[in-house]
Amino acid sequence: MTGHIALAQAYDGITRVVSDLSDADLQRPTRCRGWLVADLLLHVLVDAQRALVALASPAEGPADVDDVSYWREFTPGRDDEAAAHAWWVRRSAAAFGRPSGVVRVWCDTAPAAVRAAGAADPSGCVTTQGHVLRVPDLLATLTTEAVVHHLDLVVDLPAAPPPGAAAVAVAVATMDGLLSDDAVRPTGWDDRDYLLKATGRVPLTERDRRELGEAAGWFPLLG
Repeated sequence: MTGHIALAQAYDGITRVVSDLSDADLQRPTRCRGWLVADLLLHVLVDAQRALVALASPAEGPADVDDVSYWREFTPGRDDEAAAHAWWVRRSAAAFGRPSGVVRVWCDTAPAAVRAAGAADPSGCVTTQGHVLRVPDLLATLTTEAVVHHLDLVVDLPAAPPPGAAAVAVAVATMDGLLSDDAVRPTGWDDRDYLLKATGRVPLTERDRRELGEAAGWFPLLG
């Protein structure tokens, strides 16, 4: 099963970013509006906790979403819900005595989620957030979110390592799936550009819009 390897790489990439950061560096800004590094790490931690619950929650098939259609609910525009979640995350992260407390919990939880992913039946289904997914599709959604947030985490940490290639490939495949079938990715984009622009972190340029044509209207592909 390769899905858990990509997830392991995605989570290990985040661990390598945050494990040696000082409390001051954990309070640097991220690409996510209003969130510091510690806040965003808590958000990803909650996702790893959700992974543990999902992998322990087998479900009868068939799946009702896959690794691409799962994201169609998470389109931009739900500002009230996003703001409420952002505020909850900030308050929850602030409840730790020091920002490094979030790192300690992450370093315990992320490897546990990866171990559970490696032990899961790849032919089985699980339930999470009101959906039923095949195990490999669940792992792909977790990997995609971790890779995108890795890029969010390091915006003010120029020396931080990038996410790993296998994990990035999963996130790129997700964006390809969300893009219209006849769209062609602009030739000047590398994978990082693609992920940042597909998720609305970086706006499209006029040249991007010309190359994308009508497909530019699909952007951002997810928020």
